[in-house]
Amino acid sequence: MDSPKAGEPGWWPEAEPFRIKVVETIRRTTRPEREKLIEEVGFNVFGLRSEAVYIDLLTDSGTSAMSDAQWAGLMVGDEAYAGSRSFYRLQEAVAGVMGFPLVIPTHQGRAAENVLFTTLVRPGDVVPNNMHFDTTRAHVEHRGGTALDLVTEDAYDPVADLPFKGNIDLDKLEKTLARRQEPTAGTAPAAGADLSIPFVLITVTCNSAGGQPVSMANLRAASEICRRHEVPLYLDAARFAENAFFIKLREPGYGNRAVREIAREMFSYVDGCTMSGKKDGLVNIGGFIALRDPEVYQRATVWAVLFEGFPTYGGLAGRDMEAMARGLEEVVDEDYLAYRVGHVAYLGRSLKEAGVPIIEPVGGHAVYLDALRFLPNLPREQYPAQALTVELYLEGGVRGVEIGTVLAGRDPATGENRFPRLEMVRLAIPRRVYTRQHLDVVAGTCRRVLERRGQLRGLAFTHEPPVLRHFTARFERL
Repeated sequence: MDSPKAGEPGWWPEAEPFRIKVVETIRRTTRPEREKLIEEVGFNVFGLRSEAVYIDLLTDSGTSAMSDAQWAGLMVGDEAYAGSRSFYRLQEAVAGVMGFPLVIPTHQGRAAENVLFTTLVRPGDVVPNNMHFDTTRAHVEHRGGTALDLVTEDAYDPVADLPFKGNIDLDKLEKTLARRQEPTAGTAPAAGADLSIPFVLITVTCNSAGGQPVSMANLRAASEICRRHEVPLYLDAARFAENAFFIKLREPGYGNRAVREIAREMFSYVDGCTMSGKKDGLVNIGGFIALRDPEVYQRATVWAVLFEGFPTYGGLAGRDMEAMARGLEEVVDEDYLAYRVGHVAYLGRSLKEAGVPIIEPVGGHAVYLDALRFLPNLPREQYPAQALTVELYLEGGVRGVEIGTVLAGRDPATGENRFPRLEMVRLAIPRRVYTRQHLDVVAGTCRRVLERRGQLRGLAFTHEPPVLRHFTARFERL
């Protein structure tokens, strides 16, 4: 029998493709300490201080360990306000890895969304996506638009072991764009009228669907549909390299292609992208918009100057742009990606073997617990994924994050809770940070909570912000 490939069950590299030079001490708190700490922050793990967390899987954003080359880049970064040499270094890296000639740096990915959506989205617009994540949806709605999810139906089946559950539904996309009307400056479509669609966005990998990848065939077909309807297509490219590696592993015809080449083909089908460098840029701060159209670029720079700073620094120090440029080149290294995807798969396999219900197959940056199967007796009005997130912290000092009803927020029109079809807890693994032994602790924590899941209690809001409530809300136990 052939040995399993990277990312498949049973696979593990001989060793990490790096050596550890610097370590950070972490301390394990006691259960009584954690009980007091989580109550003080209103049962919201976002409120915890990092030193109160043993293993922090809240996010993979901005939590990567940078390489020696990136640290060296911090020393040579040019801090000029205008015309920074580090900006041109970043521009060169984006062109080389992604193929886009025009770049607007921003301080992080949601800032890129803010600039681009302010440029393109008007009240009444509809923005189709495979599946919007929290800030993306919030930026569309902040502009008075509607965020429309068109992910394939397979994404909603937590145990369907399919290779590309992040795909956009092409039939739904075709039907949606067929209803498009040409926008009229200064007006929004009347109720019941055809749709005003400024662009289509595809998120790779699809975070809200469990970190699932999008196939090259799906991107190519979506591009053809958008071009036929004369609608621009953009990528949320935060995890583009992980998506490209899944294409190499899972899509026929790509097994012998280099990941860097696959990534370039992915970007060849779109008009531009927003990028959080804090994910596959392997840096702790930074992002950008990358474009082909000079006219969109000129319009966007107006808002970039207002929101972020001059177009050649965009809210970043030169050293941060230099580190991000180097990170973009490092992230398409196939030894690194094999380790990265295999590392996440290892945790997924450990959890599944322990009987912990997860979203399958495991994605590229996180393992997602299926809260509806984990806590089947807890009503959704009591926020089971949030309750499970709290319990993981109490049990083992492990901090994950709720990707469910709390994150989904309320419908702007009705004010009612939006109950997403997937109710999950995301265990996002920082890049090049934790070892297999840390992941073993995480798996053991989940298993122990599963064994006493009948004791878990639901939660209710005591403070609920009107936008992106999951970040700063407070709860009480029922």
